[in-house]
Amino acid sequence: MPDSQTNKTQGLLIDLGAAPAGPLHARLTHALREDIRRGRLAPDAALPPSRVLAGELGCSRWVVTEAYAQLAAEGYLAATVGAGTRVRLLDPGPERAGPAATRPAPATPLDMAPGLPDLRAFPLRGWLAALRSAAADLGSADLGYPDPSGHPRLRQVLAGYLARVRGARADPDRVTVTTGATDAIGRLCAELRRRGGRAVAVEDPGWHRIRHVAAAAGLAVLPVPVDDQGLRTDRLGEGPAAVIVSPAHQFPVGTVLSAPRRAALLAWARRTGGLIIEDDYDAEFRYDRRPVGALQGAGPPFVALTGSVSKTLSPALGIGWMLTPPGWLPAPDRPAGPPVVDQLAFAAFVESGGYDRQLRACRRAYRDRRDALAAALAARLPEAQVSGAAAGLHLLVHLAAGTDAGAVAARARAAGVRVVSLDAYRLAPGPPGLVLGYGNLADHQVETAVTRLAAAVRSAP
Repeated sequence: MPDSQTNKTQGLLIDLGAAPAGPLHARLTHALREDIRRGRLAPDAALPPSRVLAGELGCSRWVVTEAYAQLAAEGYLAATVGAGTRVRLLDPGPERAGPAATRPAPATPLDMAPGLPDLRAFPLRGWLAALRSAAADLGSADLGYPDPSGHPRLRQVLAGYLARVRGARADPDRVTVTTGATDAIGRLCAELRRRGGRAVAVEDPGWHRIRHVAAAAGLAVLPVPVDDQGLRTDRLGEGPAAVIVSPAHQFPVGTVLSAPRRAALLAWARRTGGLIIEDDYDAEFRYDRRPVGALQGAGPPFVALTGSVSKTLSPALGIGWMLTPPGWLPAPDRPAGPPVVDQLAFAAFVESGGYDRQLRACRRAYRDRRDALAAALAARLPEAQVSGAAAGLHLLVHLAAGTDAGAVAARARAAGVRVVSLDAYRLAPGPPGLVLGYGNLADHQVETAVTRLAAAVRSAP
C-alpha cells in the first residue's frame, strides 16, 4: 500500500497520507473515521467488501477487516447480512454543520434504555460458521417434529455450560429449551397455576414483563421490596406458591442477593414447598469480581434456573432455557422452542469456544463503556448518586428528592436520548431515579448522551 498517496477504490477516495504514522490497519481506520465524521461518507453509504478494498489498496484483507471491525465497535459502521458494511447515522458534528443551516438538525436517537446488548458487536461471522456446521451435521431425524423440550444436543451442551460457568447442578433431562427467559418464566407460572397455585411473589422494583406473564397465567402478583442486600425475604410470607428473583444482579437496583438472604430464601422454599424461579438474565457480566454462582447450585430441589442469549448475543435469536427441579417439567402444551437448526447452531457455537470468546470480548468492552459512562455522569451530574454499576448492562441514577423522573425521561427523549424512569419498574412508590442502559450505546455517543441527559435533569420540574 502506498504510504502517502490518496487511493481511489470503487468510488471511495481514501487519503492515507493524512493519517498518523502507525500500522496499516490503524491508518486505514483513521482515514475512514475522518471521512465519516466530515460527511465525505454519508450515512447509510455502502463500503466496498473487504476483499475488494484490500485488492484495490494492495494490502492484506486482514487490514481492512480489522479497520471495519474497529469502526463497527465504535459505532461508525454497521455490518448486516445481505446489505454489506454501511455507514451508521452519527450525531451532526461541527465539521458537518454548514454556515447556511437555517434550523438545527433533529437529535440523533441515543439508546440508553436497559434490555439490549451491543447489537453492533454480534459475532456474525462466528454465528454463520455455527449455522453452516449445524446444517452440515443435520440428520434426517432432525427434520421431523421437534422435541418439545429442545434438541438433545443443545440440552446436553447447556447442562455442561451451566455447570461450568454458573455453578449449577445440571442434568440434561431437566433442561428445557425455550424462546427466551420470559417464555420460560411464563411456562413455569402456567404450571404453577395448573398445580393450584394462586399467587407469585416478585421483586419490587423488578422487570415489568415478569409481572405481566405471571398475571397472564392467572396468578396474583405480590410485590416484595428490595434493599441493598436484595429481596426482603422477611416479607415473603406463606402465601406465594413461588417467588421470582434475580439474585446475581437484581434488576433494576443492581444489588446481589446477600449470603444470609440466599440462605433465608432457600429456607422459605423448604418450609413452604414454594418454588424459587431464578432469573439469571445477565450474570455473565460482572466486572469487579468473578460472577456470583447461581442460587440453583445450592438448592436444586427448590430452584428453577432460567436464562437466555438476549443479553449475551441478541434477543432476535429467540433462544432461552430453564433448568427445573425434579418433577417440575412444565407440560409440553406449547409450541416447541426455537428452530432446530438455530438450536444446533448455538450448540456448535458453545462447543467451538466461540460463545466464551464473545463473552470475554464483551466484558472488556462493557467494562470500558461503564467506566466512561460513570466518569461522564460524575462530570455532568455530580449531584446524582450512581449505584448498581458493578455488573450487567445498566446502572441506576438516583435523582434529588422531589424530582419528577418521568418528566426528566420525557425531556431526554425529546432531546434524542431514550431513558427509563425507575417508576416504570415498580409497583410501590419510591424515590426518583433513572435506569440507564449502556449495552447498545456506542462508545462515541456516551458524552453526547450524558450531556443531553444532564440538561434534561436540570430543566425538569
